[in-house]
Amino acid sequence: MDFTEVYSDSVGSISLAARSGSLVQVRSLIRSGLSLDVKDNRGWTCLHEAAARGHKGCVREILTAAASSCLDLCAFVNAQTHEGETAVFLASGTGSVPVVKLLLKAKADLNLQTNELSSPLYSAVDRGHSEMVQLLLRRGAEVNRSHTASCWTCLHQAVYKDHRDLVLLLSEVCDLEAVDDHRITPLFVSAQYGRVHCLRALLRKGARVDAQAADGASPLLLASQEGHSLCVEELLSHGADPNLSCSKDWRQLPLHAAAQFGHTRILRRLLPITDRSIGHAPGQVSPLYQCVQTDQQEALQMLLRHGYSPDAQDCEDLLGLRCPLSHAVALSPHKGSRLVQILLGSGATIFSEVWDLVLQSPTPHLLQMVLDYRSVPGPPGPGDSPGCGSRRDFGVQELASLTDQCLNHTGTGLVWMPLLLRAGLDPRTLLQHRMFCEGPAPVLNLLLQVLDWSGLSPDLRRVLDQRRTEIGTNWDSFTLFDSAPSLAHLSRVRIGSVLGSSLRKSSVLQQLPVPASLHDFLQFRDVLPSV
Repeated sequence: MDFTEVYSDSVGSISLAARSGSLVQVRSLIRSGLSLDVKDNRGWTCLHEAAARGHKGCVREILTAAASSCLDLCAFVNAQTHEGETAVFLASGTGSVPVVKLLLKAKADLNLQTNELSSPLYSAVDRGHSEMVQLLLRRGAEVNRSHTASCWTCLHQAVYKDHRDLVLLLSEVCDLEAVDDHRITPLFVSAQYGRVHCLRALLRKGARVDAQAADGASPLLLASQEGHSLCVEELLSHGADPNLSCSKDWRQLPLHAAAQFGHTRILRRLLPITDRSIGHAPGQVSPLYQCVQTDQQEALQMLLRHGYSPDAQDCEDLLGLRCPLSHAVALSPHKGSRLVQILLGSGATIFSEVWDLVLQSPTPHLLQMVLDYRSVPGPPGPGDSPGCGSRRDFGVQELASLTDQCLNHTGTGLVWMPLLLRAGLDPRTLLQHRMFCEGPAPVLNLLLQVLDWSGLSPDLRRVLDQRRTEIGTNWDSFTLFDSAPSLAHLSRVRIGSVLGSSLRKSSVLQQLPVPASLHDFLQFRDVLPSV
């Protein structure tokens, strides 16, 4: 804290001379009888000023005068500022070995802590003063005491600052397994911040490679999370367990951390040695979920190439997520579109939850994305062979789920119905009581236009008649529905039912014995609006 921002400088005359390093002035003022223990607005005496600036001569003069005065020399030497700093603490931070030697000779206490729980040794370590650290260690400084609010030891701080020589020095005398308030050892710090040389030194001294923090994290997890590949290699070479669970909530492994943050080099290293059951077994979590959550496309593709199932496992209980694809669809269009494409391209199953998200969208981009990777199965067209083309057919369960969700989302029917019908979905699958009861009039009219409406069941006709007459369920039907369908319309309905999705292919249409001018008519382009 800088007290000068609040109070004006109230430094005494000897302190002012000591601050400037004027030995002549300090000596003169002392001989004039001025008091040595005058404190300024920070609680500093002239000894603090001289020690903080490494003025050896001034420190010696002040200590000599204090020893011959009526002052309690020990109390004077160990006087603390308002922030708890002693003269030896201030001198240790500047690396002034001669000054510290003088203070130690005068019985300075090496282990007095400041208000922030720092100490002379901790301050010297923080600044990287190797010679000072060696001096303090020889004189008995406490090496394993915890400092600062985080409860770090001097070894923690040396690793954090990457003072490699001090890590080597302190690892000879410090507790390698000392923990902070999160039960993190110095090895964790080296792994988290990529201090590979410090990490190597600690491991060679016997630091526990699989020590776990309060939350279950391991050094390997932290190194994988932060992308420190050299640290990962060092930890693995010393026996770190890549399958050690690092979370109390679910079995989180270092592979999950690498996937979550897109560290593909580390991911590639961990893939062969990680338990593959995490990708599919119930009660575990596939790393695909982490890739989707943080939009790590390259990591996602790498996992899929190595055989991780795009469907993963149901993590509703653990993460509130049904499958990676539903998660990606929920994130789209903000950042999930490419993820959706990757998963669909890898054969992800489209579960009911995915259809629910896709069909409720007021825009067609999600459904079109699905249709770019999936085909509605139907009779093969002329010249087609089973399995031809780059898209996979929808499975039976996928189509069943699609039909169910279509009936749940009739409100957006004008968005999804044209796309699905163009893709070859048999409109007869939508001839459901619920569609006729709940479907908005424009959606219902669109559906009827691609059907032989004269062949509706009596039950569905009763629903339409009721909607036509009841208040609140008005059905503004087209007048054409009151007459028999034309022969041309019945012909294209029949052709569509025979060819199914093949009708969309221009190559199939060209082989039909009909004029090219009828191609648009056969594909219902006069009925299905563009979306």
